[in-house]
Order: sequence, then structure tokens, then C-alpha cells
Amino acid sequence: MEKVVILGTGPAGLTAAIYLARANMKPLVIEGTEPGGQLTLTTEVENFPGFADGVMGPELMDNMRKQAERFGAEFKRGWVTETDLSNKPFTLKVNGLGEIQTEALILSTGASAKLLGISGESENIGRGVSTCATCDGFFYRGKKVIIVGGGDSAMEEANFLTKFASEVTVVHRRDELRASKIMQDRAKVNAKISWSLNKTPIEVVSDGMKVSGLKVRDNETGKEEVIETDGIFVAIGHTPNTAFLNGQIDTDETGYINVVPGTTETNIPGVFACGDVQDKKYRQAITAAGTGCMAALDAERYLEETAAHDLSKSL
Repeated sequence: MEKVVILGTGPAGLTAAIYLARANMKPLVIEGTEPGGQLTLTTEVENFPGFADGVMGPELMDNMRKQAERFGAEFKRGWVTETDLSNKPFTLKVNGLGEIQTEALILSTGASAKLLGISGESENIGRGVSTCATCDGFFYRGKKVIIVGGGDSAMEEANFLTKFASEVTVVHRRDELRASKIMQDRAKVNAKISWSLNKTPIEVVSDGMKVSGLKVRDNETGKEEVIETDGIFVAIGHTPNTAFLNGQIDTDETGYINVVPGTTETNIPGVFACGDVQDKKYRQAITAAGTGCMAALDAERYLEETAAHDLSKSL
């Protein structure tokens, strides 16, 4: 039986692994279907402290993993297909690894950005297609960019991108935005933002190295056109990776895990959540790493208190 299992290997999970391994807890880390998390899809990361000249996303994740391994963390490839958190120890069924039992569990499975599912999109992630304006906006200084989406997040990112881009075009498949009035008003008074509404994106145009445009279809006339651009930001929401828990952990209405304020504790003692799976506001590598540290310290304290309680019962 394991002392503590960590699900996920993004900045949150790997930071938790580093702290727990240094505490001699020998954590088992299950890598999941996307080892390294979303940063493995990012080219250069310039806002993670400690790297004056930036660092490549995959390199940062690889270094964090090696750091955890150096202190004794164990990594196994697989993904959880079933969980039983009703009894202790907790039981996990992991594809390719069978059944694993653990005294404590850290959930750092992240959230997946929703994509449009159109031709040329996935192939160009990191080469002109992005799902994070705060991560990649700086690279488009003085360039034309497109935001796809009509909600609050899209309006917020459109305004943010005007700090760098010379022009931001909002593309939305409806003729009305879903964003709140205050968010719409902020975007509509921004002179750098133009609008292409009632248009459905159908293809990301690229030469194989970089994006040059977004092909859209006018929903009223059926006419197709290419909007020239240097970058496309998809802002249609995120989906937290919590479906595998089958409702055993309290979440909000959109699936993000609820934690006790100021901690990473969930509604089940011994189960902790960190990173984007419980954070729908910030979604940054550094904030994820911070909550990973918190989860490790919370789990360590829980295990120590549980051991002390068991010892007192046996005396």
C-alpha cells in the first residue's frame, strides 16, 4: 500500500511530488494521458520565476520531474479508470497497473482547454494557436490576433491582448455575445478590438510553420472568407478533468473541485486537490505549483496526524 499517490504531472503534481519526496514520503505519481500537463504544448515560458531568458515548456516539466525523482518520487504511466474513496485506504484502478491502495491522495489532474475541433487547429498549438492569452500574449507584440469566443473569458482575453497586439478581432459564431454586459462594454469601447460575429470558424490556415489566417463561414450568407492573422486564441472555456471521480468529490456546477478555503482539503479527509482542477480563475503554472506545495504540506500533516491517532489507539 502507498502512503500517498499523486494523480497528474503538471506543475501542481510535480511540485507536490518534490515536497513529499523530500519529506521521505516516497510518493507514487501516476502520469495520466498527458504527462507534463498543458505546458508540454507550450513553446517558450517567460513568466515562470527563475528563468531570466525563458524556458521551453517541455524542458521545464522535464526538469521538475527529474527533481522529484532525485528525491525519491516514483513515476508510473497510466490513468485512473475507477476510484473508491468511500473507505480507507482509498482504492484506485489504474489502466495498465491494476489496483492501487493509498492512505492519502492528491488530485492534480488539471483542466483541458476546449478546442474548436477544426482542421489545422491541434497541429498548430504552440505555433500560432493558443488557449492562454496571459501565457502567450507577449509574443504577439505589434501583430494581429484573433480571439474565438463570446463569453466573459473571451472578452477579458481580448482586452488583455490589446496591451501587445496592434489589432484584436473577436470571432463568435452567434450574432450576440454571451459575456456579461460590463465585460462587453469594456471590450466594445476598446479601439483596438474589431468584431466578426455570426461567423463559424472552419479551418486554421497555416504554412506548416506558422498561422496566417482563420477561415470562417458567414452563418447568414454561407460565404467563406479568410481573416488574416498572426495568432489565434481559443477562449471557449475549460473542462476540469474530474469525470473519473464519479461524483465522489464535491465540485462546483462546472466540475471544478471545491476545497476548504486556505487549504487544498476536499470534502473527503485524506484527499487533496491542487492546480487547475480546483482553480478556474488564475490557471497559471506558478499558481498551480504553489497549490501543489500546499497539497504536499496538507497531505504530510494529515498522514502524521493519522499515524499519531492510530498509535494512541493502540496504546
